[in-house]
Amino acid sequence: MKISCIIVEDIQIAADFLRKFCEKSDLVEVKGHFMNVADALEFLDREKVDLLFLDVEMPGANGFDLLDRLTYSPKIILTTSKTEYAFNAFQYHVDDYLKKPFTYKRFMEAIEKLRQQQAAEISPTTTFASVPQPDSDFLFIKAEDKLIKLNKDDILFLESMRDYVKFVTAGKSYITYSTLKNMEEKLIGQTFLKVHRSYIVNINKIDDIRGNTIYVLGNQIPIGKGHKEDLATRLNIL
Repeated sequence: MKISCIIVEDIQIAADFLRKFCEKSDLVEVKGHFMNVADALEFLDREKVDLLFLDVEMPGANGFDLLDRLTYSPKIILTTSKTEYAFNAFQYHVDDYLKKPFTYKRFMEAIEKLRQQQAAEISPTTTFASVPQPDSDFLFIKAEDKLIKLNKDDILFLESMRDYVKFVTAGKSYITYSTLKNMEEKLIGQTFLKVHRSYIVNINKIDDIRGNTIYVLGNQIPIGKGHKEDLATRLNIL
């Protein structure tokens, strides 16, 4: 199955260059090209894709603004001619970073990495050891070379760490090989809510909210713009 994508790039020749690589690979289907964040978000509100090729500098809102407003978590490959965005890319847990001009070989390395991640997401050996029932009050995760039982009520929040997810409790953190998307499918709809591209929080553990930051037992968790409305609804904010 091909990876569906959109290209968000304000320079037409760069977008054409990337589209040719996608077509040549026969692994990536381009669903659209958008020259600004607003048009891309309008499309993404109607249709979900697997992958975004995302430039950073564009007229108006930039690529990181788009990531703040996304309400779901597609794979993200940044495409930029500048290296100074590497730290922000790390903070946003993007899946790869293609510095322009990049070769077809480098492009394919990024695509193969995503295909391996997708395979891992659907493999039962890389997620939970056993899928809990919807009314189960615990789950098992693979961490520290063993299966660890976690009571859901003990989990403060989950943080994406690229190919891994960190479960944070009051006493300890556990890192398991998986993706936040997979965890979202298992936990969202109970007491857990995705509040940012990289975070799922146990809403019963929220101490307070200040501006765009949630505080949970001394931990600061950012609120993505695209998740503010859901958070307000779930918390019954007046």
